[in-house]
Amino acid sequence: MAADLDYPMPTQLGQGGPASMPVPTQGPLSAATPMSVQAPPHTGQITAVAPRSGSTPVLWPTVAVQGLRMFYRTPSTDTTRGRRAKLKRAVLNAVGQEPKVTVRALTDISFVANSGEQIGIVGQNGSGKSTLLRIIAGLEKPTKGQVLAESTPVLIGVNAALVPDLPGEENVRLGCLAMGLSPAETQAAIPDVIELAGLGKSIYLPMRTYSSGMAARLRFAIATAARPHILLIDEALATGDAAFKERSEVRMERLRKEAGTVFLVSHAAQTIEESCTRAIWLHHGRLVLDGPAQDVAVRYRKWAWAFAKDKPEEARQVLEEAFAERRETQVRFDAPEPPTGRVRERHARPTGKDLRAQERAIRRNRSNQEDM
Repeated sequence: MAADLDYPMPTQLGQGGPASMPVPTQGPLSAATPMSVQAPPHTGQITAVAPRSGSTPVLWPTVAVQGLRMFYRTPSTDTTRGRRAKLKRAVLNAVGQEPKVTVRALTDISFVANSGEQIGIVGQNGSGKSTLLRIIAGLEKPTKGQVLAESTPVLIGVNAALVPDLPGEENVRLGCLAMGLSPAETQAAIPDVIELAGLGKSIYLPMRTYSSGMAARLRFAIATAARPHILLIDEALATGDAAFKERSEVRMERLRKEAGTVFLVSHAAQTIEESCTRAIWLHHGRLVLDGPAQDVAVRYRKWAWAFAKDKPEEARQVLEEAFAERRETQVRFDAPEPPTGRVRERHARPTGKDLRAQERAIRRNRSNQEDM
């Protein structure tokens, strides 16, 4: 998606701080919609504007991701890089250190999510899907780049922390309270959460007795109890049965109608195609394609089929075509303007020169008042 950053920004509406937003969008952002994104200084707000032609309505972004990179160093036992690598490994072992390699989990990821969108994230294992969700949720700090969100995203995934020794019913209560619901709101939400999870009598058993699918369904039900404006789901729906899938789709439809933004990570392209309005395809930490869910899911399925059938040339062709058709998204966050004049730290001890300047200013004010 090409972005023109020279368009004037619209007037800000509301004084609600980071959560206040401009005019609501009239439709979801597509990969072919040129737009400009900007975060005004000091406010944390996101605004977006359409081209001068006026053919595209003003958008209502909820999450803006700018140039994310996530690199980290990790120990490696790889000794297949020749004699020099083996020598280096021997030296490190002699001094009690392990050889390390740099893992590039994400490379230059930029996109804008809008209110009312359900965004699926697809890609093979190790493509950076879960890492991207954790950065958006604020659980990990990227090596480079930044994320601006309209409100606090809620991540619900297989690794969500609940208490294994407590029954599912008690975990529902704890989860709702942890998300900020009042005791009264929590009590009112419990029946709905239990019904959505569909665990039957197992809801009264300790969570350590649950299968991974049962635990994921309960976590998803707890997350949607608070009706978060930005919901991040990591593989929660992929483990559900047909009945749960139908109930979860109804719940996600309700979230979308309430102007929420949903991110869903799944290995199942069909789930993305059926449940989402938009999809992002990641491959080895790079953004391959960002567009309508059906189109991206079909492309990803073609690549996955060729890869699974050991047809590397066909898989490479699908991947290269997708890269060639991708349109770049450019996101700009305005930095606060530097203050003018002399700047002194707020809590720094004033110098003698500062004190003398303050005394002169006080005398001038008194003199002016006497003259009046």
